[in-house]
Amino acid sequence: MLQLPPLSLYIHIPWCVQKCPYCDFNSHAMKEAIPEQAYIAALLEDLRQDLHFAQGRPLHSIFIGGGTPSLMSPAAIKELLDGVKALIPFKDQMEITLEANPGTVEAGRFAGFKAAGVNRISIGIQSFQPEKLARLGRIHDPAQARFAAQEAASVGLNSFNIDLMHGLPDQSLNDALSDLEHAIALSPPHLSWYQLTIEPNTPFASRPPVLPEDDTLADIYEQGHELLLANGYQHYEVSAYAKPGFEAQHNLNYWRFGDYLGIGCGAHGKITLPLEGKLVRTVKVKHPKGYLEPNRPYLDQYNAIATQDLSLEYFMNRLRLFEAIPKSEFSELTGMSTDQLQAPLAEALRLELLSETDNHWQLTPLGRRFLNRLLDLFITD
Repeated sequence: MLQLPPLSLYIHIPWCVQKCPYCDFNSHAMKEAIPEQAYIAALLEDLRQDLHFAQGRPLHSIFIGGGTPSLMSPAAIKELLDGVKALIPFKDQMEITLEANPGTVEAGRFAGFKAAGVNRISIGIQSFQPEKLARLGRIHDPAQARFAAQEAASVGLNSFNIDLMHGLPDQSLNDALSDLEHAIALSPPHLSWYQLTIEPNTPFASRPPVLPEDDTLADIYEQGHELLLANGYQHYEVSAYAKPGFEAQHNLNYWRFGDYLGIGCGAHGKITLPLEGKLVRTVKVKHPKGYLEPNRPYLDQYNAIATQDLSLEYFMNRLRLFEAIPKSEFSELTGMSTDQLQAPLAEALRLELLSETDNHWQLTPLGRRFLNRLLDLFITD
């Protein structure tokens, strides 16, 4: 029988100062002041409509993403978090993360967010080079990036993260390593370091920039990876490095196939329903105008994950982490028997993409390198 995993909450704030040309998230450039009170009221009503999905569980973590959540005032974030806590219990010492853009941070703002209940900040820096920031459409400069990281380090948060991209337009190996060295010098406990990808329906897709050659990308990854390890970071997830004990708890719950409620414009959720023997995905009304209409349901899509897709869904998430995977977990979280994995697992072991013991599967170094090839094995017709 399916077992209930931990439950997290994702809260989407859809507004940005301007839309970046690489971004395919559900975000909208501000044309006027954010309607904070109306949006908070809508978020809390959205959560009320989803409370039955909690099934008695407290929240394991909260992530406030966007968009640019740091455009919201600390007072608004406090009102939001207080409202959430009044509806659903929090686990003790729970991780509560808020995304921030350095261009929206002034002195004292992070202290205000901490007083509101946030204990982890994720700062979208992406690069420390002015010309690269301009190409990416970012509104901040390198000095603002450093200031935001220093503010996050100074206010007594449990942790903070720096988001950094590589493989940027016309980026050299030295450019990429310089960005990484600047980030490391700011001593973030957690560093998300990932390659720029060109997503459909973005300005970069219609007018593609010149990106580094594959050999340069490989050199950036290999030398950047070694630099991070040499500075005490552990590579625990495909695109994330952390000092020991500072792994992102919210993201760990995602990748361990945990459950999460998603509230806000276009927010996605994933919920286990043991009594019905199924897992479902939810999507909320996407556009702020529609979301803020009074007296309407917020749920736009409610779809059960098809049985034939469950093994792929599970491993697409679980194999992002480099920790050993308990074999018993697959049946507990999908309701499927491991007997149904015999053919893809046998091939994965033969190709040395996975190793196994009596109780665990483990991604191999070769499996990390050819993760997409490994995941293809779990696709069923």
